[in-house]
Amino acid sequence: MGRDEYGHYINDEGVEIRVSTDKNGKDHIDIYDSCPAENPDHSSIHINIDTDTGKGKIVDTTSGEKEETDTQCYLTTACMKFFQDRFDDDCYELNVLRWFRDNFVSKEDIAHYYSVAPIIVETINNDEKQDVIYDYIYDNVVEYCVKQIEQGNYDAAYNRYKNSVLVLEEQFVRPKLGSRLVKVLRLINGNL
Repeated sequence: MGRDEYGHYINDEGVEIRVSTDKNGKDHIDIYDSCPAENPDHSSIHINIDTDTGKGKIVDTTSGEKEETDTQCYLTTACMKFFQDRFDDDCYELNVLRWFRDNFVSKEDIAHYYSVAPIIVETINNDEKQDVIYDYIYDNVVEYCVKQIEQGNYDAAYNRYKNSVLVLEEQFVRPKLGSRLVKVLRLINGNL
């Protein structure tokens, strides 16, 4: 894989990968089956994520239809489900977790969380037992970590956070990513 005159990655089949950050600090990864300037009928996958908030969209046109997936944090979603009508994105629990994230969680773990959390949310939201799952996440991750952080037990909070990401990834992300990975590989290899 080489680069074209614009600095975009491009393979021998003409698949183009663009990586950029916009003026608002949102990161973008765009994968095209051919150069969009040269082929208006191109297929693409666009991944747009604000790494500070974890919010963004994944837009997939490889099926011929535009499929959009909102990205978001499963911890925020668990709080939203727990508080229901009274939910506030600026609630105490989320502020404590954001403070902890910004001061104690490695950049690699944050990036990993934001890469898998949207898929976890999407998969849980399609599960008939989503309320039970979000209650479990709230009770065993959000509430537990907040209590540990309040008591200064940062290692316990970090371990619970990191282990929950790994467990939820195994349970909810791996099956979902299998189907998406096939689409991306077909796009990159030109086998649409």
